[in-house]
Amino acid sequence: MTTNFFDRVYAITRHIPYGRVTSYGAIAKYLGAPGSARMVGWALNATKSHPGSIHAHRVVNRQGMLTGKNHFGGLEMMCELLESEGVKIKNDRVQDFETLFWDPARELTIEEFLAL
Repeated sequence: MTTNFFDRVYAITRHIPYGRVTSYGAIAKYLGAPGSARMVGWALNATKSHPGSIHAHRVVNRQGMLTGKNHFGGLEMMCELLESEGVKIKNDRVQDFETLFWDPARELTIEEFLAL
């Protein structure tokens, strides 16, 4: 298990299933740092220089808003990536957010957690 916060954010983000979303706060809470949602955002913003497949586009704010869209090389890229996975977006907000929400605290197995 890595102790670097950013690397742990990346590891969790890699587990977000195709067509699902989670929030910055849910990741922070899972990592035992419930007040660090903004730091999760900083970590995801830094993924441009990180190798591997990190699904930063699948992370939205606690209300399902695409608040990170400015960091995807175009204002519509985050929306396009989500829509390509079947996620419906209206006015920069994930539709059916509660249904599509992936909570790492509920959905990551202990084996997946230990592998982080």
